[in-house]
Amino acid sequence: MDEKAAYACNFLHVVFVDKLQGFSPKTPPKQIHEIKDFLLTARRKDARSVKIKRSKDVVKFKVRCSKYLYTLCVFDAEKADKLKQSLPPGLSVQDL
Repeated sequence: MDEKAAYACNFLHVVFVDKLQGFSPKTPPKQIHEIKDFLLTARRKDARSVKIKRSKDVVKFKVRCSKYLYTLCVFDAEKADKLKQSLPPGLSVQDL
Protein backbone atom coordinates (compact mmCIF):
# COMPACT_ATOMS: atom_id res chain seq x y z
CA MET A 1 0.00 0.00 0.00
CA ASP A 2 1.43 3.35 -0.94
CA GLU A 3 1.46 6.39 1.31
CA LYS A 4 -1.70 8.01 -0.10
CA ALA A 5 -3.73 4.82 0.22
CA ALA A 6 -2.55 4.31 3.80
CA TYR A 7 -3.56 7.88 4.66
CA ALA A 8 -6.98 7.44 3.05
CA CYS A 9 -7.53 4.16 4.90
CA ASN A 10 -6.57 5.76 8.23
CA PHE A 11 -8.83 8.74 7.53
CA LEU A 12 -11.80 6.50 6.77
CA HIS A 13 -11.17 4.55 9.98
CA VAL A 14 -11.08 7.71 12.09
CA VAL A 15 -14.15 9.27 10.50
CA PHE A 16 -16.47 6.30 10.12
CA VAL A 17 -15.48 3.56 12.55
CA ASP A 18 -14.87 5.88 15.49
CA LYS A 19 -18.23 7.60 14.86
CA LEU A 20 -19.98 4.23 14.88
CA GLN A 21 -18.33 3.31 18.17
CA GLY A 22 -19.36 6.59 19.78
CA PHE A 23 -15.96 8.28 19.81
CA SER A 24 -15.90 11.95 19.00
CA PRO A 25 -13.23 14.61 19.12
CA LYS A 26 -12.83 16.15 22.55
CA THR A 27 -14.81 19.32 22.95
CA PRO A 28 -13.92 21.69 25.75
CA PRO A 29 -16.41 22.03 28.61
CA LYS A 30 -18.69 25.05 28.70
CA GLN A 31 -18.92 27.21 31.80
CA ILE A 32 -22.29 28.42 33.04
CA HIS A 33 -22.29 31.51 35.23
CA GLU A 34 -25.90 31.58 36.47
CA ILE A 35 -27.60 29.02 38.73
CA LYS A 36 -30.88 29.37 36.82
CA ASP A 37 -29.18 28.55 33.52
CA PHE A 38 -27.51 25.51 35.11
CA LEU A 39 -30.84 24.19 36.38
CA LEU A 40 -32.40 24.63 32.94
CA THR A 41 -29.48 22.73 31.42
CA ALA A 42 -29.80 19.94 34.00
CA ARG A 43 -33.51 19.58 33.14
CA ARG A 44 -32.82 19.09 29.44
CA LYS A 45 -33.69 15.77 27.82
CA ASP A 46 -30.08 14.98 26.92
CA ALA A 47 -28.67 15.59 30.43
CA ARG A 48 -27.29 12.29 31.74
CA SER A 49 -25.58 12.89 35.07
CA VAL A 50 -24.31 15.49 37.52
CA LYS A 51 -21.00 15.32 39.35
CA ILE A 52 -20.37 17.52 42.37
CA LYS A 53 -16.76 18.27 43.22
CA ARG A 54 -16.11 20.06 46.51
CA SER A 55 -12.86 21.80 47.34
CA LYS A 56 -11.89 24.22 50.08
CA ASP A 57 -13.17 27.36 48.37
CA VAL A 58 -15.51 26.26 45.61
CA VAL A 59 -18.13 23.65 44.76
CA LYS A 60 -18.21 22.66 41.09
CA PHE A 61 -21.35 21.20 39.55
CA LYS A 62 -20.76 19.38 36.26
CA VAL A 63 -23.68 18.22 34.15
CA ARG A 64 -22.98 15.85 31.25
CA CYS A 65 -25.15 16.44 28.21
CA SER A 66 -24.90 14.74 24.83
CA LYS A 67 -22.42 17.17 23.28
CA TYR A 68 -20.88 19.22 26.10
CA LEU A 69 -19.97 19.04 29.75
CA TYR A 70 -21.37 22.13 31.45
CA THR A 71 -19.73 23.44 34.64
CA LEU A 72 -21.01 25.82 37.30
CA CYS A 73 -18.73 27.09 40.09
CA VAL A 74 -20.47 28.05 43.34
CA PHE A 75 -18.46 29.84 46.04
CA ASP A 76 -21.16 29.79 48.74
CA ALA A 77 -21.67 26.46 50.54
CA GLU A 78 -25.31 27.20 51.44
CA LYS A 79 -26.18 27.98 47.82
CA ALA A 80 -24.44 24.77 46.78
CA ASP A 81 -26.56 22.71 49.19
CA LYS A 82 -29.76 24.36 47.92
CA LEU A 83 -28.71 23.74 44.34
CA LYS A 84 -28.04 20.07 45.06
CA GLN A 85 -31.58 19.72 46.45
CA SER A 86 -32.99 21.49 43.38
CA LEU A 87 -31.51 19.04 40.87
CA PRO A 88 -34.01 16.91 38.92
CA PRO A 89 -34.83 13.65 40.74
CA GLY A 90 -34.31 11.38 37.71
CA LEU A 91 -30.72 12.54 37.18
CA SER A 92 -27.87 10.49 38.64
CA VAL A 93 -25.84 12.59 41.08
CA GLN A 94 -22.28 11.72 42.13
CA ASP A 95 -20.38 13.43 44.95
CA LEU A 96 -16.66 13.37 44.24
